[in-house]
Amino acid sequence: MDRIEYLSQFNLLKSLSNEDLIEMDELTSITIMPKSTYIQTPDTFKEGLYFVKQGKVRLFKLNAEGKQFTSDILCEGNVFGEMNMISLGTRDHYIETIEESHICLMNKDRFESYLMQRPRFMMNMIKVLSDRIVGMSHLTQNLILGNLHSKIIYVAKKLADQFGYSTHDEEYLRINYALSHQEIANLVGATREAVTIALQELVKENLIQTGFKTIYLHRDQLEKL
Repeated sequence: MDRIEYLSQFNLLKSLSNEDLIEMDELTSITIMPKSTYIQTPDTFKEGLYFVKQGKVRLFKLNAEGKQFTSDILCEGNVFGEMNMISLGTRDHYIETIEESHICLMNKDRFESYLMQRPRFMMNMIKVLSDRIVGMSHLTQNLILGNLHSKIIYVAKKLADQFGYSTHDEEYLRINYALSHQEIANLVGATREAVTIALQELVKENLIQTGFKTIYLHRDQLEKL
């Protein structure tokens, strides 16, 4: 695939002209990373701005006991990293590929001047920053105030918004993202055992259905949220 076409598929870069994309191409290096590869740990952090061209990556932290807490899952078109002018709040995170991923790295020394010369792209960057801040604020509020059932429903809705959903039957929609009980536990800050019990209770309440690494969300529940 032509590199310019490759770059233009990024959500964030769609406001750029072909001429701008040619210049962007010179600032970008693409690395294909296998599944379960660390892009970054808190100890290996380096300044830079990364775009997820293809695949999915997970951002998580570890507490003092070594327990993981997933703060975000990013798919195609998302951006992460930090530079002098831009911070997406990922400096102290572990960032790991969930599947084989194509990651683009911007040259930080030249990117800032590039950004200043393109106000539309700057506005897109501001929107990405704003959306990330709002999303993290909602997630934090839900994790602090919500009970485990509401946390699981909130996370399910968030994943449906990010990765989409498909029709399962007249009542339920399938979230298009494979999710184990342990991964849900990492997202809501609970133990796997507690999540398993909560999922069983949510099924009894007809709010969700479950399958192998699959959650089906009740249509009415999705509309309410």
